[in-house]
Amino acid sequence: MQRKVALAFSGGLDTSYCVPRLAERGFSVHTVFVNTGGTSPEQRAAILAQATAVGSAGHHEIDARELVFDRFVRWLIQGNVLRGGVYPLSVAAERTQQAISVIEVARQVGAVAVAHGSTGAGNDQVRFDVALRVLAEDLEVITPIREESLSREETIAYLEARGLPVPPKSGAFSINRGLWGTTWGGGWTHDTWAPPPAELLDPPADAPAPSDVIVHWEQGVPVMLDGAPMAGHAIVDALSERCAAYGIGHGIHTGETALGIKGRIGFEAGSALVLIAAHRELEKLVLTKWQAFWKDQLGTFYGDRLHEGHYFDPALRDIEALIGSSQRKVTGETRVRLAPGRFLVTGATSPWSMMDRAVATYGEENVLWTGDEAKAFARVGAIPELLAMRADQRAQGEG
Repeated sequence: MQRKVALAFSGGLDTSYCVPRLAERGFSVHTVFVNTGGTSPEQRAAILAQATAVGSAGHHEIDARELVFDRFVRWLIQGNVLRGGVYPLSVAAERTQQAISVIEVARQVGAVAVAHGSTGAGNDQVRFDVALRVLAEDLEVITPIREESLSREETIAYLEARGLPVPPKSGAFSINRGLWGTTWGGGWTHDTWAPPPAELLDPPADAPAPSDVIVHWEQGVPVMLDGAPMAGHAIVDALSERCAAYGIGHGIHTGETALGIKGRIGFEAGSALVLIAAHRELEKLVLTKWQAFWKDQLGTFYGDRLHEGHYFDPALRDIEALIGSSQRKVTGETRVRLAPGRFLVTGATSPWSMMDRAVATYGEENVLWTGDEAKAFARVGAIPELLAMRADQRAQGEG
């Protein structure tokens, strides 16, 4: 009986190569496509057809969009996570979920190994390998592209020599689509002075007129869009479509990869950027200064660990507990104006708002303190800086 292997399968060139190559090594290959968003029914049908054509012994399609939202995206929203202040981690969380789902299929079919088509250069290999190591230590991990250091030309030649279909290249760039956004790599991303293509620079010429969208929140989670109750992943999908029509959410990020070198990508993540910005504005109404400060510090750390593939670090469960506690009062509505190439959060309201006009007319008068009390507060508050200034003057005089 042939040994079984579960292969994370995208339908692209590298994973198409892996199927016959693993079969040559004596495996019965079960291909696993994990739908984390961003693919149409027609694209998923094409992935199934490609898996069958290159020799899959059994193809498995997993709809993991809800899992991605509940397990990862909700924390990225609640933590206001933007790597480098700009990038909403559009791929990292989805790769970890893909690894989890591949392991589940491996268990179901009785596989002795799992495989993926990552190269030895990028972040994805780390994200897959860490999850596989933590959750499936007993299973062999096989990575044909990485192990054999293959070029694109070599994998194409291998498939053509065996009469197997070569997936068409989707364009001049490497594009990854998922629930939380789309990333662009290759070509211009290798030169930090090179501008992005027009698709990332300019809004569509036929963008609609500006319009408002209302997001309703319950404890830091979006639950309604324009008054319609929806699951979290469905809100992300619906808002992504609206943002795409306006060309909202385009950006470029340069930063450290999981392996420690610098990398650059382009991205389109309108829904992610809008939801994070709207969530942050709602938090400003209901959190104290230090709640927001410490939550965001830990949110940044959380995003960094997730980006580098370390979702299973126990510290992340502790951070989720703190973030979850901070969201108890993050309930209300936000209004966002969508316009060609840009958006603006134009309103936020919450029953827990600490901005109370009955207490103070901000900048003019209030009922919580007198003018003399404010004067004394400022005088006492200046003492540390006054003492530091006097110390500097003494030191300079003695010098």
